[in-house]
Amino acid sequence: MSSTGTAGLEGLVRVRPPETGLRPEPTWDEAEVVAHEVIGGRYHRLVLHSPSIAARADAGQFVMITVPSAPGERVLLPRPMAIHRRRVATGDLEVIFNIVGRGTDVLARAVEGDALLLTGPLGRGFEVPDGDGPVLLIGRGIGVCAVMGVAEDAQAQGVPVLAALSGRTRDTVIGEADCDELGAEPVIVTDEDGSSAIEALETILRTRLDGTPPRVVMVCGSGRLTRLAVALGREWNVPVQVSLEAHMACGVGYCHGCAAPIAARDDVEGPLVCVDGPVFDAGDFDEVA
Repeated sequence: MSSTGTAGLEGLVRVRPPETGLRPEPTWDEAEVVAHEVIGGRYHRLVLHSPSIAARADAGQFVMITVPSAPGERVLLPRPMAIHRRRVATGDLEVIFNIVGRGTDVLARAVEGDALLLTGPLGRGFEVPDGDGPVLLIGRGIGVCAVMGVAEDAQAQGVPVLAALSGRTRDTVIGEADCDELGAEPVIVTDEDGSSAIEALETILRTRLDGTPPRVVMVCGSGRLTRLAVALGREWNVPVQVSLEAHMACGVGYCHGCAAPIAARDDVEGPLVCVDGPVFDAGDFDEVA
């Protein structure tokens, strides 16, 4: 899914206010692999044909992908994947992942024509508030995938988007072509030229936005970027939303294994990343739910 884990974010994340509308009902679909390509020698991009999920999904939601059995290998648990793009006209959705274990290693062997079992759309996604100014998206690595759906919605609503896309090297940065397609303005920062350092990125964003602050900051990709987003949101007096990741067995709240880093009373179970998120409010919070 995303690359923003829950460690180190205690006190900076809280459950968002009650939803104003109904969340899309999840469904199950045998999705055909339409395309599979490797990006930057590291990431795998799958285009999956699933008209029912593509049409239902909100920006920032995710799917659970059941990993097919391979010779001599059986992966029991599905893998959560952020929905990177929703192409409703063709009935396709896109996910991007890197190999981090047995499940994603097997998934990386999928070829065009294979069928993958999807469950989704799942979780609570991003919500763009009314107001002036652009939407600021900040993502690193596959964390970009969690926020790109916002750019899709913003294009349809005529809302300008500035997207800070971070990666180790220029060829591993995800999302530049998507921004070009969607009319979002990309700001590319990388480790190789030093521009992705937090201090450097902060300077870039302040230079661009101090005079015309965004209406909201949406972030995914690292704890450091989340803390930067919180600091900027505090100074600009704008809301911040963050997409988190956690290990999941079910993705629908049954297993209670993906606790969010939010304090709760001893007699109340804390919120879960899969159903209360993956998108949460971010800021300076210390209250107990």
